[in-house]
Amino acid sequence: MAYLNHLKQKIKTLPDSPGVYLMKDVQGTIIYVGKAISLKKRVSSYFTGSQQPAKQKILVSKIQDIDHVLTLTEEEALILEAALIKEHMPKYNVAIKDDKAYPLLRLSVNERFPRLRIVRRKKNDKALYFGPYTSGILLRQALTLIRRLFPLRACNALPKTVCLNYQLKQCLGPCQGYVDSAGYKKIVDNLLLFLQGKKSDLINNLSQEMKRAALNHDYEAALNLRNQIESLSIVPIIHKRFKIADQIAELQSVLRLKNRPMLIEGYDISNISGTDAVGSMVSFKNGCAFKSRYRRFKIKTVKVIDDYAMIKEVLSRRFSGQLLETLEMPDLLLIDGGKGHLNIASQTLKELKINLPIVSLAKKFEHIYLQWQEQPIALALNSKALRLLVAIRNEAHRFALHYHHGLRKKQMLLSELDLIPGIGPKRKQILLQAIDKINALKVMNVEQLKKIRGIDGQTAKNIIEHWKKY
Repeated sequence: MAYLNHLKQKIKTLPDSPGVYLMKDVQGTIIYVGKAISLKKRVSSYFTGSQQPAKQKILVSKIQDIDHVLTLTEEEALILEAALIKEHMPKYNVAIKDDKAYPLLRLSVNERFPRLRIVRRKKNDKALYFGPYTSGILLRQALTLIRRLFPLRACNALPKTVCLNYQLKQCLGPCQGYVDSAGYKKIVDNLLLFLQGKKSDLINNLSQEMKRAALNHDYEAALNLRNQIESLSIVPIIHKRFKIADQIAELQSVLRLKNRPMLIEGYDISNISGTDAVGSMVSFKNGCAFKSRYRRFKIKTVKVIDDYAMIKEVLSRRFSGQLLETLEMPDLLLIDGGKGHLNIASQTLKELKINLPIVSLAKKFEHIYLQWQEQPIALALNSKALRLLVAIRNEAHRFALHYHHGLRKKQMLLSELDLIPGIGPKRKQILLQAIDKINALKVMNVEQLKKIRGIDGQTAKNIIEHWKKY
């Protein structure tokens, strides 16, 4: 049983940290995916003890190898587990985990005073279900906020006296008749708008209610409604956490990365007819633009139209000198382009002895090119992972284009200034530093121009006379 000894040795090296483990058969096919708070403890449990369920014994007999992916938290492991199961459809996840379901929100609209709660199974009843959600922990956090915004009852049966939720203002006390069916229905209707993502309609409803309360001099109700409207600004944060965690987990899965791509750098080249060529580097951290980490590069060594040579220059400058020392290493590089762009980027980093995963994204079909395979992969256009890569690629393109246009405008200003008497190299630099647009210079009068250091009255008049010709 050499393979069993190999597995036991591998388990010993597993970290005591959260993550996802992937069990493979003799063909290398993933047959089971699981998540754990401690990878070492959870995986070792499969090979210890004699009281194992029959299905688990069958799984263990098929395991020939085990891979793992680290995560920071258990909930992130849960999200990644879901993404990997969806991608690989492992045989034994169905056989062993058929009793597991991801949480849903159930709104019991079939009751006189509906309740909102978390359930694991969708029944064939008249209730409304929302989800499923990949993280139970995040969903419980969201439910706590929802109950503050929409104070529906949480009890299974109406009690004889008001409960603690009423004291906490998380229930309006329908058990004691403190709210009637019509008033309660308004809250349910607003909650439905919220769960369906119709935030603008919801805020409009609440605003109308607030105005009516104020007109009726019910200022306490108006204040509560105003606070509810303001609190809704917090809600997108919760949805964004779900979305970003899912994007990053799916991206790690489809690209088969060892580490989660929490810090991604995107690169693009911009040039027109080979003039004023520039390169851009944008950074996304935790799925969001990290603008203080953006960098731009004016191409210095390439004088002809050669995107590959320009990519090589930009990456060589990024991963050497001060930038290498001051900027932390990213988890993934994204290059705008196809297979050739990826190859030159990989070759450049290899020459620099930098070991980082790189992918490129081609605009035509949004194909993703990988270092470790010849053929690109094509994800569904609604794929969370693809949407993140496209957002980074587009931002790198926008940033490069903005810099390129800025350089061209400065070049145009330089050419114009050469035609004005009294404007030499020094005064050109002074004007460039003081004025960033030609149009601004055109509308300035003599007194305004004289306030610029180094510009006397005669030079100011020369500048104004020059623009009068156009």
